[in-house]
Amino acid sequence: MNNDTINLLPIQVLFGLSILAFIALVVMEKLKPYRHFTDTIDKASFVTNTTTFLFNNVILTILRATSLFFVAQQFSSVGLLRAMDNHPLKWIIAFLLYDFAIYAWHVINHHVDFLWRFHKVHHSDKSFNASTGFRFHVIDLFLEILYKCAFVVTMGVDANLVLAMESIQSFFIFFHHSNISFDDEKRLSNYIITPYLHRTHHSTLRSEHDSNYGIVLAFWDKLFDTRKESVPEKIGLDILEAESFLQLFFLAFITESKVRKLFQMIPKGKKASG
Repeated sequence: MNNDTINLLPIQVLFGLSILAFIALVVMEKLKPYRHFTDTIDKASFVTNTTTFLFNNVILTILRATSLFFVAQQFSSVGLLRAMDNHPLKWIIAFLLYDFAIYAWHVINHHVDFLWRFHKVHHSDKSFNASTGFRFHVIDLFLEILYKCAFVVTMGVDANLVLAMESIQSFFIFFHHSNISFDDEKRLSNYIITPYLHRTHHSTLRSEHDSNYGIVLAFWDKLFDTRKESVPEKIGLDILEAESFLQLFFLAFITESKVRKLFQMIPKGKKASG
């Protein structure tokens, strides 16, 4: 077995563990769902999300893992943490910085119009389930890869540690999108991101979905006052919808403002007189 094969083994393990976590959460959703969506919405959501995964995310998930792994191999000796020995303290610091970096990226995606046009594809799901963790535009994922590679170069952390952090993040993405609830979930949400918190992030109301940006740790939303605890009445986007892989792709090139302008151009019917 050559060195390239050995190096790829952690990537294969990461990918396998992510899929196993996804399957386990889907089973839990079926056994005890938190919220009951109509069969039509539930099925359309699952089929669209998994189709998106098969067409886009398999390639980009592998690309993301391999890119981060090989970038870390090349630049682990030049980043900010390069002087630290590879022991638990460095792992903790690296994880905290990584989790904050992803929190910050998430905030930016909601407040920069160019990035939101791609990220809103993720928010277009009218359901809320583990497969929503697959629902990302290909350009959204590609830009995230570049951002994470820049982080890896800046930090200078071991390649295997990068994959471990990616594995934790992947699990939490599936976990906090899952349509489940459990005892003491609200109390646990003071420390980590749970479905209880992340459901608010997928609210139709922008005043609600511009909150709870954390991926793993709940600390960042508390620190920057972006935490919101509420039960959303509706899930998804208010105006824009997408119910297939192709619609998801082209949704990024249609903005809410354009749709509103189009509605304004359409003559309104006369109001019935009393």
